[in-house]
Amino acid sequence: MKYLKLIRFQNLLMIALMQCIIRYGFLKLQKVELALADWQFALLVLSTVFIAAGGYIINDIMDQETDSINRPNQVIVGRSISESMAYNLYFGFTIAGALIGFYLSNLIYRDNFFGIFIITSLLLYIYATSFKQIAVIGNILVSLALALSVIIVGLFDIIPATDQVNRFQMMLWLELLFDYAVFAFLLNFIREIIKDLEDINGDYNQGMRTLPIVLGVSRTAKVVALITVIATVILLWYINNHLMNSGLYIATIYALVFLVSPLIFAVVKVWTAATQKEFHLLSNVIKAVIFFGILFILIVNLNIKFNA
Repeated sequence: MKYLKLIRFQNLLMIALMQCIIRYGFLKLQKVELALADWQFALLVLSTVFIAAGGYIINDIMDQETDSINRPNQVIVGRSISESMAYNLYFGFTIAGALIGFYLSNLIYRDNFFGIFIITSLLLYIYATSFKQIAVIGNILVSLALALSVIIVGLFDIIPATDQVNRFQMMLWLELLFDYAVFAFLLNFIREIIKDLEDINGDYNQGMRTLPIVLGVSRTAKVVALITVIATVILLWYINNHLMNSGLYIATIYALVFLVSPLIFAVVKVWTAATQKEFHLLSNVIKAVIFFGILFILIVNLNIKFNA
């Protein structure tokens, strides 16, 4: 159980679920020609999960003192697991993920794609060791890593299967995945800033320069509210132009109930939030929106299928 907590097993399941829904709940349902066999795609998911697990572990190693203040009951490294064991697990997961990525890149004759796994691993390491302490930069880095886990499915499954005949249609699928990755980035960026608000006491004691420490809690909360409003407006625009106008009413209702409503709640709540408990609630709300956003792809495609 302690190892599952160390690698954030629930978060890893969400990443794997997201990639599987993109392939089987979106691309496969749309009968898109894909490059990877099922077992090869399973390796891609495994590689992504391993690298993400390594990122969580190195983050816990570097956050031992901060976490002892912010969440003392959840500290694992240095208590349940030694620091040396944690480092071994970090290197093991990261190297295994990179090696699988190297194999898959060669398998589809795109050797340069191996760089994606290296870049993602570096982003997670730099975030944990350096840039997490710098306002906004750390939030951007970790959110980029999540966005890459979306884009990588298109890079390995769509691009190698693209030729002169299907190029136009394949580029449309890639654009849709990119749009989804941007929205995933935006939601995770919001959640990362909220987590900084939640952890401000421990971060301040460690000399970090996160956004709440630089701007203050009240101003940062208003920044979060503004970004969340922007995300909500973009989502409403998408619902109106791509769902309602297409007669996809089930997907529209789903989006309004499980995506838009929690975001509106977050905007209202964050405006007055001041305690660690309130920011923890908001972090969980955005995490739930991310989860329902993953399922949203499947809901839209099932709605299209049964409407046809």
